[in-house]
Amino acid sequence: MCGIFGVLVREGASVDQATVRRLLDTLYRLSESRGKESAGLHLYLPAQGRAWTLKGAQRATELLRSPQYAQVVGEPLGSAFNGAAQAVAVLAHSRLVTNGSAELPQNNQPVRWGAVSMIHNGICVNVDALWAQHPGLARHAEVDTEVMAALVASQMQVQPDPVAATRHMVGQLKGAASIAWVHESSDSVTLATNTGDLYFVDSSVQGMLVFASERYILEQSIKGLVGVAGDAAPVARWVQPGHGLLVSLKAGATAQPFTLAGPDAGPATSLLPRAATHTDLHAGVLRAPVLATSTADESLLRYNENRMRALLRCTACLLPETFPFIQYDGKGVCNYCRSYKPRYAHMHPVDTKQAFIDSLAKYRRAGGKPDALVAFSGGRDSSYGLHLIKKEFGLNPITFVYDWGMVTDLARRNIARICGQLGIQNILVSADLGMKRDNIRKNVSAWLAKPDLGLVPLFMAGDKHFFRVVNELKRQTGIALDLWCANPLENTDFKSGFCGVSPDFDKSRLDYLSLGRKAKLAAYYGTRFVQNPRYLNSSLRDTFGAFMSYYFEPRSDFYSIFNHFTWNEDEVNRVLLSEYDWEIAPDSPSTWRIGDGTAPFYNYIYMTACGFSEFDTFRSNQIREGQITREQGLEHILVENRPRAQTMRWYFETIGVDFNAAIRRVNELDTFGLHR
Repeated sequence: MCGIFGVLVREGASVDQATVRRLLDTLYRLSESRGKESAGLHLYLPAQGRAWTLKGAQRATELLRSPQYAQVVGEPLGSAFNGAAQAVAVLAHSRLVTNGSAELPQNNQPVRWGAVSMIHNGICVNVDALWAQHPGLARHAEVDTEVMAALVASQMQVQPDPVAATRHMVGQLKGAASIAWVHESSDSVTLATNTGDLYFVDSSVQGMLVFASERYILEQSIKGLVGVAGDAAPVARWVQPGHGLLVSLKAGATAQPFTLAGPDAGPATSLLPRAATHTDLHAGVLRAPVLATSTADESLLRYNENRMRALLRCTACLLPETFPFIQYDGKGVCNYCRSYKPRYAHMHPVDTKQAFIDSLAKYRRAGGKPDALVAFSGGRDSSYGLHLIKKEFGLNPITFVYDWGMVTDLARRNIARICGQLGIQNILVSADLGMKRDNIRKNVSAWLAKPDLGLVPLFMAGDKHFFRVVNELKRQTGIALDLWCANPLENTDFKSGFCGVSPDFDKSRLDYLSLGRKAKLAAYYGTRFVQNPRYLNSSLRDTFGAFMSYYFEPRSDFYSIFNHFTWNEDEVNRVLLSEYDWEIAPDSPSTWRIGDGTAPFYNYIYMTACGFSEFDTFRSNQIREGQITREQGLEHILVENRPRAQTMRWYFETIGVDFNAAIRRVNELDTFGLHR
């Protein structure tokens, strides 16, 4: 989930200190997009037997400006180029926090355990099980990378072979892992990946290898990096899933590729006679997150099943009388049912899928090269869609995640599970999470001061930039095909309906709005902002950018795969739970909306104020498609609409809003007597 990169200089290299520093500066700046919560580096000089580890709870560009960074890349790095170049290994990291708070230095990377220093991109989802299986290994941190470093270090004590040690560790790991590590008595560096999130350039002329998590980051960093006259510019090469490189720092050596599926045992490697002397440095002021101060009182959450059952609903689906623009005929059937056009009734479950797969043939690339970009939230439908794209479509996708601060750790773990098991690259684009969460706090606070159901989507505005992100990635990767896995039965027109925008029963996409409806939506928001000046805060620019990205960003070679063949919930759940050990939330029986930290709160608002939520619209569409009966749908929503206390508590703590005050304010919206 983070960005790893590094510069490895062999003995006698022609490269100089200034070039190494320039490379590091560029790699740090570009890799910051993959995580802005901490950064660090490990500098190792094997000939001198010295090593420095620097890390801090700050973004990469802040680390570059710190005096500690200048200290490490100054005299220590410079000493390696005083005369004939000595071997140098610089392993660096830009982190998105997944497990292990960044406020504790031991949780930031690089991570050192024993004689091994390691950087890691991904998530080990069985970290606690691995520690339990190896009680002789001491745990000092929360971060998952530590157990990986411990397994490698302990294996190196048994047999000093980096390839065998790496295979030994990866064979026990579940999840996603792209790593680089060095032993304090070795003159080699080991790179490995089970997802393919690793690219490198090996310049024989300059005697230097540079690596990074993304091809684009690497290629931008090495621009202008050429050797002697006539030497071609270095070419970025891909470390494919299930492979690694053993990089010797000896003069004239070349990187030796290996597979992770090989035997645990291998030829022993001679270690240097002395271990390196370490210097640990910490940069930056550790910044504690803004948290709500009161203790959450979960008893404030309201839900009355009897009242929910008694609510007047459509006799064909589940939509209640409180639904925007709803009208019932003489038989009690709503206009949403009467206007519905079944999506799947005309589709043959096998033929339509194969026809869609065949239509993608023009995008396929030979040699296992990536040929599709897939938006990946870690949710149910994108996880199942990725399974289909890789295993049934036969494509080689790269996934991307736009992390805006409300992607839960559960979703991140499921991303790691799927990508690790399928061997798929994941490009993480991380927003400034502090800024995003502060924007959410401001808008939630403004909403609580003057609740308005039409303005609830402001809480989610920060995630809509992903349409701009995918177009940027298409330009960076050269991949044209853009696949999305949104479930077309998840139509939520009621959100714009609360703004006075009538439903469009003929729209072609879930997110489509006609120009007139967009204008009406914008006018509604503008009027409400004037009426409630608290919305006129620093989030406006981000909100406007989200609106433009969602509704106006161009889309080409864009396919929503479940528009082309039948989506079946039972099959989706069966595949994820049985084949991928997919994780579900402890506070919900559903597999839907469990990776989104915002959904439990806004669905609580809709349920409390109007007696329905997104689950009612989804289950109603399933009824219309003939996938479930109305009775089954009703039983589903009566359970799924129950408040999700644990996730809501996390949400309010994360954005810095008082749980108790917020829930009390929402409870005042009970205008339909649902809980009396």
